[in-house]
Amino acid sequence: MSRLLCQQCHRPRKTCICQFTTQITNNISVIILQHPNEVSQTKGSLTLLANSLSKCTVIVGEDFSENEQLNQLLTTYNKKTYLLYPHEKAITLALERTEKGTINNQVNNTINTENACLILIDATWKKAYRIFMLSKNLHSLTKLQLPQGFKSYYAIRKTSVSNGLSTLEACCYALSLLEKNETKYQLLIEKFKLFNQFLLSFQKRS
Repeated sequence: MSRLLCQQCHRPRKTCICQFTTQITNNISVIILQHPNEVSQTKGSLTLLANSLSKCTVIVGEDFSENEQLNQLLTTYNKKTYLLYPHEKAITLALERTEKGTINNQVNNTINTENACLILIDATWKKAYRIFMLSKNLHSLTKLQLPQGFKSYYAIRKTSVSNGLSTLEACCYALSLLEKNETKYQLLIEKFKLFNQFLLSFQKRS
């Protein structure tokens, strides 16, 4: 007998993660390029992210050079398309708070975020590098990277990379800096913590 799956997160009912989603209207559209190996990864954060953001497109593949869907989106957003990827020429987004706690930084102000799009790669670091190298249409995009200091709450999946973050965390932190709204994505980060605890509970049982 086949297991009953949730129609929203496509997971078995007992491991449904829909309780951890929170609806957020992101001003900047998000495109996630997902490696095929991540599609069935139950520990991945992408499903939670994609089901929470109002404007999020997921495209699965490895070499996106000739991907019609991505190339159409690149044409649509044109020079307002940014790739979140640690690169030697990447612009480091900076976080400086005013006395009122709002984000105010000249580096972020130079990036035109009106009707803009942010691309992220959902893969291990090694596979993300391969996707970037193969996908020639990504090379000319303006590249952004997060500053040091963001804490990861990704307890169910470890990485040896310093300052390594889940796709959900990296996306939320980047959007908060670009949209200059530190609190907007905080609830999703809090839900992500609970998501980790939820999956860890199944590991403890086994």
